[in-house]
Amino acid sequence: MQKIIDKIAQELAVASQQVNAGVELLDEGATVPFIARYRKEKTGGLDDIQLRTLEERLGYLRELEDRRGVVLKSIEEQGKLTDELKKDIIGADTKTRLEDLYFPYQPKRRTKAQIAREAGLEPLALALLENQALDPEAEAKAYVDADKGVEDTKAALDGARQILMERFAEDAGLIGKLRDYLWENGVIKSTVIGGKEKEASKFSDYSEYDEAISKIPSHRALALFRGRNEGLLNVELVVDEDVQGTSPCELTIARQVGVEDKGRPADGWLRDTVRWAWKVKIFTHLDLELKMRLRESAEEEAIRVFGSNLKDLLLAAPAGHLGIIGLDPGLRTGVKVAVVDTTGKVVDTATIYPHAPRKQWDESISLLAALAKKHGTQLVSIGNGTASRETDRLALELIKRHPELKLQKLVVSEAGASVYSASELASSELPDLDVSLRGAVSIARRLQDPLAELVKIDPKSIGVGQYQHDVNQVRLARTLDNVVEDCVNSVGVDVNTASPALLGQVSGLNKTLADNIVQFRNENGAFKNRKQLLKVQRLGEKTFEQAAGFLRITNGDNPLDASSVHPEAYPVVERILAVADKPISDVIGDQGLLRKLQPGQFTDEQFGIPTVTDIINELEKPGRDPRGEFKTATFQEGVEEISDLKSDMVLEGVVTNVTNFGAFVDVGVHQDGLVHISAMSDKFIKDPREVVKAGDLVKVKVMEVDLERRRIGLSMRLADRSDELQLSTRSSRPAPSRQKPKTKKQSQQKQNGTMAAAFANALKR
Repeated sequence: MQKIIDKIAQELAVASQQVNAGVELLDEGATVPFIARYRKEKTGGLDDIQLRTLEERLGYLRELEDRRGVVLKSIEEQGKLTDELKKDIIGADTKTRLEDLYFPYQPKRRTKAQIAREAGLEPLALALLENQALDPEAEAKAYVDADKGVEDTKAALDGARQILMERFAEDAGLIGKLRDYLWENGVIKSTVIGGKEKEASKFSDYSEYDEAISKIPSHRALALFRGRNEGLLNVELVVDEDVQGTSPCELTIARQVGVEDKGRPADGWLRDTVRWAWKVKIFTHLDLELKMRLRESAEEEAIRVFGSNLKDLLLAAPAGHLGIIGLDPGLRTGVKVAVVDTTGKVVDTATIYPHAPRKQWDESISLLAALAKKHGTQLVSIGNGTASRETDRLALELIKRHPELKLQKLVVSEAGASVYSASELASSELPDLDVSLRGAVSIARRLQDPLAELVKIDPKSIGVGQYQHDVNQVRLARTLDNVVEDCVNSVGVDVNTASPALLGQVSGLNKTLADNIVQFRNENGAFKNRKQLLKVQRLGEKTFEQAAGFLRITNGDNPLDASSVHPEAYPVVERILAVADKPISDVIGDQGLLRKLQPGQFTDEQFGIPTVTDIINELEKPGRDPRGEFKTATFQEGVEEISDLKSDMVLEGVVTNVTNFGAFVDVGVHQDGLVHISAMSDKFIKDPREVVKAGDLVKVKVMEVDLERRRIGLSMRLADRSDELQLSTRSSRPAPSRQKPKTKKQSQQKQNGTMAAAFANALKR
């Protein structure tokens, strides 16, 4: 175990004692948010990101150790475990290296090489390999034996070749070299399968495509694999060959096993053996493995991007305790209306028909005005689906006709609202409300508090990922659950108003305990203090320790219960109050007093300077919300459809999704536009998240509009000009080619996609 701890410590660049403390706490059942927030003294201040990495690597390395034990036992039982092999196995630091070493000893079906050994052909194979001056045909005559299935010299040499091919393919050191070479020098090439050109139009960027395998971005890799899985693309791994058609990998094998071309009798036969070993056994295996490696790394990156976008969306600034009218736009079926009060409670609903075919425009405005006046609402939240711009125009007219209402409007993402509407949770929360109206409630509430509402929806339905349906769903779900948990606990939860879905994400709690908390408050009224949580069914001391600091009770018996100060640390606050000689009500918010305090004078064996410092900071502003200031975007009037966009038009929009290649921005035309990474900043950036995140308000310039493919090219560099873009597009578009795949260097220079090429050329200028 110490070996695992030391390795993780080295990877995280922290002390082994810190990792050991983190491992102990995780093994005891503590959650990452709890450890990061309330056990800083034990871990030396490891943050949530370091702890998540620790947790993931701990699982991997423990699995590696378990597998190592199985491998050692298996080889030992076969009587083949040498001291050197044991040393190599113990030193294997990855699962791939361990499996390479185990491969020759794995129980496997009866191979051609095994059959050849049983026929007594191994001495022939080894003799020809060790002494290439021998004549293969002459040597093989001595091994012809019809009773053993060796009918002639050809059969004898074929069997000997199978033995050597298997021997080469099971050399762990050789396979490692070839794997590294292919990863650094191999090229992925894709072409459309013959006769599928029409169906493959959506993969037109990959109809004749090649790129170094180690350089392919995750979104392109996942697109390639999707095209292959749909039976539309051939995806091959190729490597350069010389004019004789010899791969550098064959030369590597030959050098490793001592095969040279010196004109000796066995040289030609051995060269052919090396070629067959490479093409039939080794490359076939490595081709599958490296494509899997590419897919796994692409999935890992896609999941990371999804998690980052989800975090930004969950931590978007809330509108706060305001009355809101939620509008779920529709045409023929009407616009669904839901009014929520300052606590998110539904106080009114309606359906209006302002658009075709009924066109009850004035009646709809009158009804909305009456609802706003009756309930004192301040905001109108509009879903961004079908008819959103028409409904946005309706809200604008409402504001103009009734300035006395002082309403503001904005369009929000309605992704997942329909999923929530039909869910079991929505049925229990809004049992008396029609399914069609529940979406409007969600649209209103997600503006009021995005985090509280979005946790009710499966993260995969929120629509902030790239190729989320193509990645490992188990790993995606685990990552997204971690993101939700971290976000919820970083903000904190009001135990008296939170839904079961939100409570279920609090450190230490689960669905059952969340339901029990809601049932307790329904039966006994609002919680007055945190100690009451211990009266909730099945909520014991251990759970209380994990959860209490993240649960807030406003207007309760103790002001500290509304803060992130953990109940176990209340004695520290008592010592602070004693020194200040003031009651808690006077100390809270007194920055002048609190900033004069020296944390060191309040420490003890349990609570050190990090925790005391956190407590003092919390007392300055209890329950502070880490989310940003609430802002709204204003879409330009008259720009409602993609056909309304004109080149060089400057618009305000909302970032809806950030990928590795750029950011998608909603400018109010029912189709997000792409700001390519090369058009996001005047300086070079590696990651679009250096510039924007999901939910940001940005100004963009329209650079290109493709009505047929419904693609919009945008730039955040407002000095860019679309005429330069179009010129560079024409000059940079590559001519069709039927040549064999480019070299690694050429592949790196190639730009895929008209828009990307144009942006890249503009950036160079």
